[in-house]
Amino acid sequence: MILIADCGSTKADWLLLDGEKVARRFTADGFNPNFCDMDFISSMTLNDICQNIDIECIEKLFFYGTGCGNPSNVEKMKKVLSGIFKCSEIEVFSDVLGSCHSLFGHESGIACILGTGSNACLYNGRDIEKNAVSLGYLLGDEGSGCHIGKKIVHDYFYGIMPEDLRRNFDSDYEIDRNTLIAKVYKNPQPSKYLASFSKFANMHIDNQYIVNLVSDCFDEFVKYFIIPLTKNGECHEVGFIGSVAFYFQDILRERLAQHGLSCGEIVKNPMDGLVRFYS
Repeated sequence: MILIADCGSTKADWLLLDGEKVARRFTADGFNPNFCDMDFISSMTLNDICQNIDIECIEKLFFYGTGCGNPSNVEKMKKVLSGIFKCSEIEVFSDVLGSCHSLFGHESGIACILGTGSNACLYNGRDIEKNAVSLGYLLGDEGSGCHIGKKIVHDYFYGIMPEDLRRNFDSDYEIDRNTLIAKVYKNPQPSKYLASFSKFANMHIDNQYIVNLVSDCFDEFVKYFIIPLTKNGECHEVGFIGSVAFYFQDILRERLAQHGLSCGEIVKNPMDGLVRFYS
């Protein structure tokens, strides 16, 4: 049997594939090896796996994860996974390549991720030809849930958010500055915490302030992630993976059209496409 994992900073989707049949599928907590130590990842993964599947039946493991575009993180993850699984083949890939396999299979296009974090690449149907520059949640991640969440709390605490939304925010979160600072700067997964505020944007998506905020975030994503991948003048279809792309897809499609870009498939979860790829 083949075990496939798609792991983001917020959640990890695991699927056990028996030939072309899905034998088991479950969701667990996600992580980013850039910000979590290996002991934490190992204990979390072992606990989640042992509760859901028989490790002994797994012959191959294909792990796609955020932060796994970094070769040192790939080696770390292989070490963690080989300590848990005794299968003959363990492969660790970036979540960006996972989006390519899921969205385009063996066709070409620009594959994008808009979830807790953000990323993009130019894919030729076999390999990633060019990666966008990704600076992480502190300096980048434009268009992501973390980016939107940061804008939300920024505008709330600086008094920029409209008063009616401020009342709703007060009611939903009951948060003060000290709590925010502690949770951002002392939290092992701060990007996940900040991204949680993007749900507020989704709940109030009919408000023009929210539409403008999300539109600005997506415009920055297009500017810094997609445009640099299209400088040779080629016309590529742009596909998206991730909850932020999925839930805000009306705004996303409108912003892409404004930039003259062709928007393809937008899916919340890449796993169905990965099942097709490995079947």
